[in-house]
Amino acid sequence: CGFASLHDAVTAVIETIQSGLPMARIEFLDAATVAACNAYSGMTMPLTPHLLVEFHGTPAAVAEQAARFGAIAADHGSTGFVWADRQEDRTRLWAMRHQAYRAILASRPGSVAIVTDVCVPISRLAEAVEETQADIAASAVPGPILGHVGDGNFHAILLIDPASGDERAEAARLAGRMAERALRLG
Repeated sequence: CGFASLHDAVTAVIETIQSGLPMARIEFLDAATVAACNAYSGMTMPLTPHLLVEFHGTPAAVAEQAARFGAIAADHGSTGFVWADRQEDRTRLWAMRHQAYRAILASRPGSVAIVTDVCVPISRLAEAVEETQADIAASAVPGPILGHVGDGNFHAILLIDPASGDERAEAARLAGRMAERALRLG
């Protein structure tokens, strides 16, 4: 499901976890990652932050869990919750997510990636991702963000020209700020 803002998506994750709703996995893609995945995998998701959620159980239990999640997402401004109940649709969606790294690399041909890995308490996740996104936006280095937000973990994929010392230094600075932020946020 898509969201108007990164903050709305992450607060939906926090409420979902706090509600005790059992999820097999919950992944986050920012708008830049969605754009890269659309181009690479032939998807047509709206260019907004998205959550990808998977539930396990009997068909009835999964339907109930999906309905509960859809209500939580709607409360946080979801732009729509699309439920994939056919195996081929789920496979295509998760294949797109698993190819996100390659999709991001393809979005800036010739670049190499500096992959960051940040984990914070789930209650501080929105703050961490928003501050990271602001740092990247103020930088000349692109850095789509995705993550396993159900456990407070996210990655910025910083794309640099391998011949540019300035871009490499900027990526190191951004990664350092992310590490400092993670420590500050617990």
